[in-house]
Amino acid sequence: MSTKEKVLEEESTMIETVHENEIILHNDDVNTFEHVIKTLIEVCDHSAEQAEQCSLIVHYKGKCGVKSGPISDLKPRCTKLLQAGLSAEII
Repeated sequence: MSTKEKVLEEESTMIETVHENEIILHNDDVNTFEHVIKTLIEVCDHSAEQAEQCSLIVHYKGKCGVKSGPISDLKPRCTKLLQAGLSAEII
């Protein structure tokens, strides 16, 4: 593989990484911090600390990216968040 081909391959990989999909969790006035934290741990595989930090960001900023990755992984996770009564979308 030539140097030019390697550079093009690296650029392609970087572009794919930048365009990864993400679940955005939105603030609401219904769910408790405890419920949001528990749900993020169960659905998004967050640590307790990560889930707590995300819940605080959502509370104070209105939204937070809680999981990124391929759409095939995010769709079922987002569905579970919605089923748990949280407000989430994939972007």
